[in-house]
Amino acid sequence: PTMAAAADRESLQRGEYLVERVGMCGDCHSPRDQTGQFIRSEWLGGAPIGVLPKHPVPDWAEVTPPLAGMPPNYTEAALVAFLETNHRADGSRPRPPMPPFRFSHSDAQAVVDYLKSLRPA
Repeated sequence: PTMAAAADRESLQRGEYLVERVGMCGDCHSPRDQTGQFIRSEWLGGAPIGVLPKHPVPDWAEVTPPLAGMPPNYTEAALVAFLETNHRADGSRPRPPMPPFRFSHSDAQAVVDYLKSLRPA
């Protein structure tokens, strides 16, 4: 394998680790069946948020967007910037319960590379 291919593979592995083990994105962005198990064929395909805060939280989101392939309405550069700053291109922030991620540029790019590698649900 070339050095570029090895770097691409490393970035995908890093992105997978960040999405699945650090950010735990699947917890909110993946649907579950009646028993609470993830529906793996719809992994990161967007889902209703199955939890409510104990006390009211203004603007609490009820559903999450799909991430597999790429989230709708994002370019690659815009998604990298969002993951670095927690701000969308229009200056808005995500609704709770989305955590305020502030990834390094290389980690944000790895997350985007991984999401792009997934087939949309």
